[in-house]
Amino acid sequence: MARPGSAHALGGALLLAALCGGTAWAAPAPAPSPAPAVHKSVYGTLHSIDRSLGGLIMITDEGKKVAWRFDPAVIEKASAYKKGDAVVVIYRQRGSDKAVTAVAFPGAAAAPIYENLTGHPIELAGGPKVDGVCGRSAEADTHHATVAVGATSEVPDECWCCAPAGEACIPANKTGIGHAFLARCYP
Repeated sequence: MARPGSAHALGGALLLAALCGGTAWAAPAPAPSPAPAVHKSVYGTLHSIDRSLGGLIMITDEGKKVAWRFDPAVIEKASAYKKGDAVVVIYRQRGSDKAVTAVAFPGAAAAPIYENLTGHPIELAGGPKVDGVCGRSAEADTHHATVAVGATSEVPDECWCCAPAGEACIPANKTGIGHAFLARCYP
């Protein structure tokens, strides 16, 4: 509840500052805590590739047809797979936008292979699950590798993440056997 007269005092201070040519400053609002990025994956099968639009169209495990836009390098690699192949799109929910990190083809390799198609060197990190959940491993338990553009790296851990080279990330994505094409990496 406001103190009686407090609104008048604030109004008077603002008026006095304006008349004197000064600036009245209010106490800054506390900075909101950044919400942690929500990591999500969409599982399904490859329906088609639309090279002209840079689109990968999949049928989700729930039966929905969804399309994802990728850079030409990712579309080129994804074009090697055929309709009906298992596919996973890994993304972060950033507000109302979906920021795609990778598209993966489970079973397409004998180990979890990650190929850097971001256009920039990246840091690929892996770590264990803690209490059955990715994203909780200690820094001491996290393994890092710098991956050049177009190069591949294996992540033998249960969880992974990627960030621009020189930056860190928390391994919050579940690792899977197959070939993943990294489209964007976020700290």
